[in-house]
Amino acid sequence: MDRKNFIKKSLIAGLVGSVFPTIAKANKATESKSTYDQLMSQVGFNHLPNQKEIKTMNTVLHKANTRGSANHGWLEVNHSFSFANYYNPDRTNFGVLRVLNDDKIAPSKGFGTHPHDNMEIISIPLMGALKHKDSMGNGAIVKHGDVQVMSAGTGIRHSEFNANDDQDVKLLQIWLFPNKRNVQPRYDQISIKDIEQKNEFYQILSPNADDQGVWIHQDAWFHLGEFDKEICTNYKINKSGNGVYAFVIEGTAEIAGQALEKRDGFGIWNVKDFEIKATKKSRILLMEVPMQIS
Repeated sequence: MDRKNFIKKSLIAGLVGSVFPTIAKANKATESKSTYDQLMSQVGFNHLPNQKEIKTMNTVLHKANTRGSANHGWLEVNHSFSFANYYNPDRTNFGVLRVLNDDKIAPSKGFGTHPHDNMEIISIPLMGALKHKDSMGNGAIVKHGDVQVMSAGTGIRHSEFNANDDQDVKLLQIWLFPNKRNVQPRYDQISIKDIEQKNEFYQILSPNADDQGVWIHQDAWFHLGEFDKEICTNYKINKSGNGVYAFVIEGTAEIAGQALEKRDGFGIWNVKDFEIKATKKSRILLMEVPMQIS
Protein backbone atom coordinates (compact mmCIF):
# COMPACT_ATOMS: atom_id res chain seq x y z
CA MET A 1 0.00 0.00 0.00
CA ASP A 2 1.48 3.42 -0.93
CA ARG A 3 1.97 6.14 1.67
CA LYS A 4 -0.93 8.28 0.43
CA ASN A 5 -3.47 5.45 0.74
CA PHE A 6 -2.02 4.38 4.08
CA ILE A 7 -2.44 7.87 5.53
CA LYS A 8 -5.94 8.15 4.07
CA LYS A 9 -7.08 4.81 5.48
CA SER A 10 -5.51 5.54 8.86
CA LEU A 11 -7.24 8.89 9.16
CA ILE A 12 -10.62 7.50 8.13
CA ALA A 13 -10.31 4.71 10.66
CA GLY A 14 -9.39 7.17 13.38
CA LEU A 15 -12.09 9.73 12.61
CA VAL A 16 -15.10 7.60 11.71
CA GLY A 17 -16.03 6.95 15.33
CA SER A 18 -15.64 10.56 16.43
CA VAL A 19 -17.08 12.25 13.35
CA PHE A 20 -19.96 9.89 12.64
CA PRO A 21 -20.75 8.27 16.01
CA THR A 22 -24.44 7.81 15.18
CA ILE A 23 -23.43 5.65 12.21
CA ALA A 24 -20.73 3.55 13.82
CA LYS A 25 -19.86 3.55 17.51
CA ALA A 26 -16.17 4.20 18.09
CA ASN A 27 -14.27 1.34 19.68
CA LYS A 28 -11.73 1.80 22.46
CA ALA A 29 -8.78 1.82 20.09
CA THR A 30 -10.34 4.62 18.03
CA GLU A 31 -11.15 6.71 21.08
CA SER A 32 -7.56 6.45 22.34
CA LYS A 33 -6.16 8.09 19.21
CA SER A 34 -5.35 11.78 19.47
CA THR A 35 -7.46 14.17 17.38
CA TYR A 36 -4.39 16.38 16.99
CA ASP A 37 -2.19 13.54 15.72
CA GLN A 38 -4.87 12.22 13.34
CA LEU A 39 -5.32 15.59 11.68
CA MET A 40 -1.64 16.50 11.70
CA SER A 41 -0.77 13.27 9.87
CA GLN A 42 -2.01 14.70 6.56
CA VAL A 43 -0.41 18.13 6.80
CA GLY A 44 2.62 18.89 4.63
CA PHE A 45 5.96 19.90 6.14
CA ASN A 46 5.67 23.61 5.34
CA HIS A 47 1.97 23.92 6.24
CA LEU A 48 1.25 26.15 3.24
CA PRO A 49 -1.39 25.47 0.57
CA ASN A 50 -0.27 23.09 -2.16
CA GLN A 51 1.38 24.98 -5.01
CA LYS A 52 -0.90 23.35 -7.59
CA GLU A 53 -3.88 25.37 -6.31
CA ILE A 54 -2.14 28.72 -5.97
CA LYS A 55 -3.42 31.37 -8.37
CA THR A 56 -0.50 33.69 -7.65
CA MET A 57 2.30 33.37 -5.12
CA ASN A 58 0.09 34.46 -2.24
CA THR A 59 -3.47 33.32 -2.93
CA VAL A 60 -5.39 30.08 -3.21
CA LEU A 61 -8.95 29.66 -4.52
CA HIS A 62 -11.35 26.88 -3.51
CA LYS A 63 -14.58 27.02 -5.48
CA ALA A 64 -17.69 25.77 -3.69
CA ASN A 65 -18.33 22.97 -6.18
CA THR A 66 -14.81 21.56 -5.73
CA ARG A 67 -15.22 20.81 -2.02
CA GLY A 68 -15.46 17.26 -0.74
CA SER A 69 -19.02 16.21 0.04
CA ALA A 70 -21.00 13.40 1.63
CA ASN A 71 -24.67 12.64 2.23
CA HIS A 72 -25.43 10.30 5.13
CA GLY A 73 -29.17 10.88 5.07
CA TRP A 74 -29.30 12.62 8.44
CA LEU A 75 -26.17 14.63 7.63
CA GLU A 76 -25.13 16.48 4.48
CA VAL A 77 -21.64 17.94 4.63
CA ASN A 78 -19.17 19.82 2.45
CA HIS A 79 -15.48 19.78 3.40
CA SER A 80 -13.20 22.64 2.37
CA PHE A 81 -10.25 20.58 3.63
CA SER A 82 -9.52 16.84 3.86
CA PHE A 83 -11.63 15.26 6.57
CA ALA A 84 -13.16 11.85 7.41
CA ASN A 85 -13.70 9.99 4.12
CA TYR A 86 -12.64 12.97 1.97
CA TYR A 87 -8.92 13.13 1.25
CA ASN A 88 -7.27 15.52 -1.16
CA PRO A 89 -3.50 16.03 -0.77
CA ASP A 90 -3.89 19.52 -2.27
CA ARG A 91 -6.41 20.45 0.42
CA THR A 92 -5.22 19.54 3.89
CA ASN A 93 -5.09 22.94 5.62
CA PHE A 94 -4.51 26.66 5.35
CA GLY A 95 -1.83 27.35 7.94
CA VAL A 96 -3.30 26.32 11.31
CA LEU A 97 -6.82 26.22 9.82
CA ARG A 98 -7.36 22.47 9.49
CA VAL A 99 -11.12 21.91 9.19
CA LEU A 100 -13.93 23.95 7.62
CA ASN A 101 -17.08 21.86 7.43
CA ASP A 102 -20.37 23.18 6.07
CA ASP A 103 -22.98 20.91 7.73
CA LYS A 104 -26.72 20.36 7.41
CA ILE A 105 -28.21 18.11 10.11
CA ALA A 106 -31.72 16.66 9.90
CA PRO A 107 -34.32 17.32 12.64
CA SER A 108 -33.49 15.64 15.97
CA LYS A 109 -30.37 13.98 14.51
CA GLY A 110 -26.74 14.59 15.30
CA PHE A 111 -23.39 13.44 16.60
CA GLY A 112 -23.43 11.18 19.66
CA THR A 113 -20.85 11.51 22.43
CA HIS A 114 -17.31 11.45 21.02
CA PRO A 115 -13.83 12.62 22.09
CA HIS A 116 -11.47 15.39 20.97
CA ASP A 117 -8.16 16.74 22.21
CA ASN A 118 -5.75 19.58 21.42
CA MET A 119 -7.92 21.37 18.88
CA GLU A 120 -9.66 24.75 18.96
CA ILE A 121 -13.22 24.08 17.73
CA ILE A 122 -15.53 26.89 16.62
CA SER A 123 -19.18 26.40 15.63
CA ILE A 124 -21.24 29.05 13.86
CA PRO A 125 -24.90 28.11 13.25
CA LEU A 126 -26.28 29.60 10.03
CA MET A 127 -29.87 28.37 10.50
CA GLY A 128 -31.69 26.65 13.33
CA ALA A 129 -30.19 25.54 16.63
CA LEU A 130 -27.75 22.95 17.95
CA LYS A 131 -28.08 21.13 21.29
CA HIS A 132 -24.69 20.72 22.98
CA LYS A 133 -23.60 18.61 25.97
CA ASP A 134 -20.05 17.88 27.14
CA SER A 135 -17.89 16.22 29.79
CA MET A 136 -17.12 19.61 31.36
CA GLY A 137 -20.73 19.80 32.52
CA ASN A 138 -21.93 22.24 29.88
CA GLY A 139 -25.36 21.89 28.33
CA ALA A 140 -26.47 24.57 25.89
CA ILE A 141 -28.53 25.49 22.87
CA VAL A 142 -26.38 27.17 20.23
CA LYS A 143 -28.58 28.98 17.73
CA HIS A 144 -28.28 31.15 14.64
CA GLY A 145 -26.68 34.37 15.82
CA ASP A 146 -24.40 32.60 18.31
CA VAL A 147 -20.74 31.62 18.18
CA GLN A 148 -19.50 28.65 20.21
CA VAL A 149 -15.89 27.75 20.99
CA MET A 150 -14.24 24.80 22.71
CA SER A 151 -10.58 24.38 23.57
CA ALA A 152 -10.31 20.58 23.64
CA GLY A 153 -6.91 20.65 25.35
CA THR A 154 -6.17 17.53 27.42
CA GLY A 155 -9.40 15.97 26.21
CA ILE A 156 -13.16 16.41 26.15
CA ARG A 157 -16.19 14.36 25.20
CA HIS A 158 -19.24 16.02 23.74
CA SER A 159 -22.41 15.50 21.70
CA GLU A 160 -24.17 17.77 19.20
CA PHE A 161 -27.74 17.33 18.00
CA ASN A 162 -30.26 19.35 16.04
CA ALA A 163 -32.31 20.97 18.80
CA ASN A 164 -35.47 21.05 16.64
CA ASP A 165 -37.70 18.25 15.41
CA ASP A 166 -39.23 20.20 12.52
CA GLN A 167 -36.33 21.90 10.68
CA ASP A 168 -32.72 21.34 9.64
CA VAL A 169 -29.83 23.03 11.38
CA LYS A 170 -27.06 24.44 9.21
CA LEU A 171 -23.69 25.36 10.65
CA LEU A 172 -20.02 25.92 9.98
CA GLN A 173 -17.64 23.94 12.17
CA ILE A 174 -14.04 25.12 12.13
CA TRP A 175 -11.02 23.44 13.72
CA LEU A 176 -7.67 25.13 14.32
CA PHE A 177 -4.43 23.67 15.60
CA PRO A 178 -3.67 25.41 18.95
CA ASN A 179 -0.46 27.22 19.88
CA LYS A 180 -0.47 25.46 23.26
CA ARG A 181 -1.07 21.75 23.74
CA ASN A 182 -2.64 19.97 26.72
CA VAL A 183 -4.31 23.04 28.18
CA GLN A 184 -7.28 22.76 30.51
CA PRO A 185 -10.40 22.25 28.36
CA ARG A 186 -12.77 25.20 28.20
CA TYR A 187 -16.11 26.21 26.69
CA ASP A 188 -17.58 29.56 25.73
CA GLN A 189 -20.58 30.83 23.78
CA ILE A 190 -21.74 34.31 22.83
CA SER A 191 -24.55 36.01 20.97
CA ILE A 192 -23.35 38.37 18.26
CA LYS A 193 -26.52 40.49 18.15
CA ASP A 194 -24.99 43.17 20.37
CA ILE A 195 -21.73 43.44 18.40
CA GLU A 196 -22.79 42.97 14.77
CA GLN A 197 -22.54 46.02 12.51
CA LYS A 198 -24.07 46.68 9.12
CA ASN A 199 -21.65 47.07 6.20
CA GLU A 200 -18.59 46.53 8.42
CA PHE A 201 -16.56 43.57 9.58
CA TYR A 202 -16.92 42.97 13.32
CA GLN A 203 -14.66 40.77 15.41
CA ILE A 204 -16.09 37.52 16.78
CA LEU A 205 -12.86 35.76 17.87
CA SER A 206 -9.32 36.64 18.92
CA PRO A 207 -6.43 35.34 21.08
CA ASN A 208 -7.34 37.75 23.90
CA ALA A 209 -9.93 37.07 26.59
CA ASP A 210 -10.56 40.82 27.04
CA ASP A 211 -11.29 41.41 23.33
CA GLN A 212 -14.67 41.47 21.63
CA GLY A 213 -16.04 37.98 20.90
CA VAL A 214 -14.74 34.60 22.04
CA TRP A 215 -11.05 33.74 22.47
CA ILE A 216 -8.90 30.70 21.69
CA HIS A 217 -5.36 29.39 22.21
CA GLN A 218 -4.10 30.64 18.86
CA ASP A 219 -3.03 33.96 17.29
CA ALA A 220 -6.19 34.04 15.17
CA TRP A 221 -8.78 36.71 14.52
CA PHE A 222 -12.21 36.00 12.99
CA HIS A 223 -14.49 38.69 11.58
CA LEU A 224 -18.01 38.49 10.17
CA GLY A 225 -19.57 41.06 7.90
CA GLU A 226 -22.94 41.64 6.23
CA PHE A 227 -22.73 44.00 3.27
CA ASP A 228 -25.07 45.68 0.83
CA LYS A 229 -24.21 45.57 -2.87
CA GLU A 230 -21.22 47.70 -3.94
CA ILE A 231 -19.97 48.31 -0.39
CA CYS A 232 -16.15 48.30 -0.22
CA THR A 233 -13.95 47.88 2.83
CA ASN A 234 -10.35 47.08 3.70
CA TYR A 235 -8.94 44.42 6.01
CA LYS A 236 -5.58 44.86 7.77
CA ILE A 237 -3.60 41.86 9.01
CA ASN A 238 -3.33 41.81 12.81
CA LYS A 239 -0.06 39.86 13.09
CA SER A 240 2.86 39.62 10.69
CA GLY A 241 3.09 36.16 9.13
CA ASN A 242 -0.64 35.52 9.31
CA GLY A 243 -2.85 34.83 6.32
CA VAL A 244 -6.62 35.14 5.85
CA TYR A 245 -9.01 32.49 4.61
CA ALA A 246 -12.22 34.17 3.44
CA PHE A 247 -15.46 32.21 3.13
CA VAL A 248 -18.47 33.68 1.35
CA ILE A 249 -21.48 32.48 3.33
CA GLU A 250 -24.04 34.26 1.15
CA GLY A 251 -23.91 36.47 -1.92
CA THR A 252 -20.93 37.35 -4.10
CA ALA A 253 -17.83 39.47 -3.56
CA GLU A 254 -14.42 40.46 -4.86
CA ILE A 255 -11.53 39.96 -2.48
CA ALA A 256 -8.13 41.29 -3.52
CA GLY A 257 -9.55 41.37 -7.07
CA GLN A 258 -10.71 37.73 -7.04
CA ALA A 259 -14.40 37.20 -7.87
CA LEU A 260 -16.08 34.87 -5.37
CA GLU A 261 -19.52 33.26 -5.19
CA LYS A 262 -21.58 31.68 -2.42
CA ARG A 263 -19.57 29.13 -0.38
CA ASP A 264 -16.31 29.84 -2.23
CA GLY A 265 -13.17 29.91 -0.11
CA PHE A 266 -10.18 32.16 -0.81
CA GLY A 267 -6.88 32.27 1.04
CA ILE A 268 -4.41 35.15 0.90
CA TRP A 269 -1.06 35.61 2.65
CA ASN A 270 2.18 37.63 2.46
CA VAL A 271 0.15 40.84 2.45
CA LYS A 272 -0.45 43.61 5.00
CA ASP A 273 -3.99 44.40 3.90
CA PHE A 274 -6.46 43.82 1.09
CA GLU A 275 -9.78 45.13 -0.24
CA ILE A 276 -13.19 43.46 -0.10
CA LYS A 277 -16.10 44.55 -2.29
CA ALA A 278 -19.60 43.08 -2.12
CA THR A 279 -20.92 42.60 -5.66
CA LYS A 280 -24.29 41.45 -4.28
CA LYS A 281 -25.77 41.57 -0.81
CA SER A 282 -23.31 39.33 1.01
CA ARG A 283 -22.27 37.73 4.28
CA ILE A 284 -18.57 36.95 4.58
CA LEU A 285 -16.41 35.25 7.22
CA LEU A 286 -12.72 36.20 7.45
CA MET A 287 -10.44 33.80 9.33
CA GLU A 288 -6.99 35.27 10.00
CA VAL A 289 -4.59 32.53 11.10
CA PRO A 290 -0.86 31.85 11.42
CA MET A 291 0.55 30.20 8.32
CA GLN A 292 3.03 28.13 10.34
CA ILE A 293 1.99 25.46 12.85
CA SER A 294 3.89 25.87 16.09
